[in-house]
Amino acid sequence: MSAPTSLATNVFGFGSYTTMLQKVESVTTSSMPVPPPKSLLIATPCEAGEFPLLIFLHGYLLYNSFYSQLLQHVASHGFIVIAPQLYIVAGPDTTDEIKSTAAITNWLSKGVFQGLLPPYVRPNLSKLALAGHSRGGKVAFALALQKTMTTLKFSTLIGIDPVDGMDKGKQTPPPVLTYIPHSFDLDMAVMVIGSGLGEVKRNPLFPPCAPKGVNHEDFFKECRKPACHIVAKDYGHLDMLDDETNGFRGRSSYCLCKNGEAREPMRRFVGGVLVASMKAYLNGDNTDLIAIKDGHEAAPVELKTIEFLV
Repeated sequence: MSAPTSLATNVFGFGSYTTMLQKVESVTTSSMPVPPPKSLLIATPCEAGEFPLLIFLHGYLLYNSFYSQLLQHVASHGFIVIAPQLYIVAGPDTTDEIKSTAAITNWLSKGVFQGLLPPYVRPNLSKLALAGHSRGGKVAFALALQKTMTTLKFSTLIGIDPVDGMDKGKQTPPPVLTYIPHSFDLDMAVMVIGSGLGEVKRNPLFPPCAPKGVNHEDFFKECRKPACHIVAKDYGHLDMLDDETNGFRGRSSYCLCKNGEAREPMRRFVGGVLVASMKAYLNGDNTDLIAIKDGHEAAPVELKTIEFLV
């Protein structure tokens, strides 16, 4: 990683762009003759410009709308974020989610996506990032490892507290973790974000949401350089969700996992690391990532781990 070339910005705060959030259904209409393979939630800057893209995959049995505040945080720094709803109900097998994410990526290359954006906002398909939370993080890694499934090329991969099953030997099919150090053959930079409380049980009735043996630590151990691993100490697996998540699933997100005191600090932390990573690996500006690494840009949470393979 080369030295920074400009002053760092506050990636943990809201950026300078006004944002817009819209839902796009997976149905054919007169204005959308080639609909996306899955319904999408899109966060985008409103001001004119050409912006890199992030495909963001939700966690297990969660709605993409639960990440609205996080997606807008990222978009406010000059990125277009596409968050598909991969499923409503799912079994243990993630194969369909991997295929659906590949189909969405290939749909982007057809050029119809431009019509969904505000006037004079243009997507830069040559600067494409892939991120996922929880089970969505595992799906993101699985797709990135399958290099022939997409016509577009990802430039960076970001796993947000990724989880590959309930325990070592109890991985969800198809398994991603091999437990061979540096075995991931990825042609891109990787950021792995972890939660310190993800491996802690909330109560004796429920297992931890990000168990040791299949969590962020194990994913990072299999990454090759360049790769980064940053862990928030006193925050949980679902603390990057919106402040208010409604409905049965939304209410359950408060009681299934060990949580920190509030969601806002963890959400700003995750948003800031997402932005810093994409600025570094999509835009070639590593100022903020180095500032976080060296402690010059204070995170809104206490860090448990910060590792860089360069």
